[in-house]
Amino acid sequence: MKIAIASDHAGYRLKIGVAQHLRSREVDYIDFGCYSEERVDYVDVAVKALESIAKGECDRAILVCGTGLGMGIVANKFKGIRATPCWDEYVTEMSRKHNNSNCLTLGGRVLPLDEAIHLVDIWLDTPFEGDRHEARLKKIAELEEKNFKIEEDRNELF
Repeated sequence: MKIAIASDHAGYRLKIGVAQHLRSREVDYIDFGCYSEERVDYVDVAVKALESIAKGECDRAILVCGTGLGMGIVANKFKGIRATPCWDEYVTEMSRKHNNSNCLTLGGRVLPLDEAIHLVDIWLDTPFEGDRHEARLKKIAELEEKNFKIEEDRNELF
């Protein structure tokens, strides 16, 4: 498994700690920025990380901004991404068991590093249950197909 990681300036320090933890677990990752606490728009770094999943370079993503919410909004604009902002053990576990989350978003201003690392471990180690949840994910994929088709048709009009 290869993880794409990225953060804006508000999530930079937490991302660095998460990256160090991934290295200690021998989890392969690519850091798509940012590389300092200098202001950057979370949208720009998220896009780079998420495109790596679309291209098959990475399997999952961990994105960090101030709250994890902005990154989650951006990530869920990408076809096939199931981004889940996580803040506690239960939510994180369910994001994998029931939603097969392939993008974890964390808040650098709301989570201390030790808690974030604990959530990353839960997210990495929890398998998807499948079964009844497969049908729900299939419905989501069908919605994506429909909505992306509408967007393609709309672009042809202009």
